[in-house]
Amino acid sequence: MRSTLLASSLLALSVCAASLENAAAQTSEEQMIDRGRYLAKIAGCNDCHTAGYLLSEGQIPEDLWLLGDTFGWRGPWGTTYGANLRLLMAAFTEEQWLNYARNLTTRPPMPWFTLNELHEDDLRALYRFIHSLGPGGVPAPAYVPPDQEPAPPYALFPEPPPQ
Repeated sequence: MRSTLLASSLLALSVCAASLENAAAQTSEEQMIDRGRYLAKIAGCNDCHTAGYLLSEGQIPEDLWLLGDTFGWRGPWGTTYGANLRLLMAAFTEEQWLNYARNLTTRPPMPWFTLNELHEDDLRALYRFIHSLGPGGVPAPAYVPPDQEPAPPYALFPEPPPQ
């Protein structure tokens, strides 16, 4: 009787411990997603990668975030567009994203050099947040070389002043 009671108690404790572990993991994942949401806001990801975000003062529903934009950024480098990060993340594992973010170099106005410097936990949080949104939308327009006229709308950056 005593061994049955002890076995039952141990089983109950192990079930309870497993439940607590699952709850902690879920909370931890939710915290990572919340951190990624916060980073997407404060790091300016939405500014270029969410259509209308700047002009609406950030009043774009979250389900439309990071789908890319057709607004171009034209300068001496050509014309670039904010990529659809949700499609990008859908194509990457978390480890592939870390490697990509650490080694990315690209054209303006993307501040790739700051992305390269983000802490690993922040990169993981961004990945998990964007991944939680799910894939959606279509790819942003392709890069337009400097000698070609892009379709409007776009912002025009002047040539840099001579050194």
